[in-house]
Amino acid sequence: MDNLNAMLEPGMRVRHPDCPDWGLGQVQSNIGGKVTVNFPDAGKVVIDGARILLVPVFDDG
Repeated sequence: MDNLNAMLEPGMRVRHPDCPDWGLGQVQSNIGGKVTVNFPDAGKVVIDGARILLVPVFDDG
C-alpha cells in the first residue's frame, strides 16, 4: 500500500481516526512514510503512513 499521508507537511493539524481522545495533533515531520505527530493527550507519536490515514484538519473551530 502507498503512503496515504504523503501530502502532510510539518505544521499541519491532524486527527488520528482510531484515537479521537488524543486530540488535535500537529505534524512534526513526514519522512519515508513515517509521520511524527505531537498530540496534546498522547505526546509524540510516529505513525506508519502506509497503515493509518490521518485526517487533516483545516478549521479547528
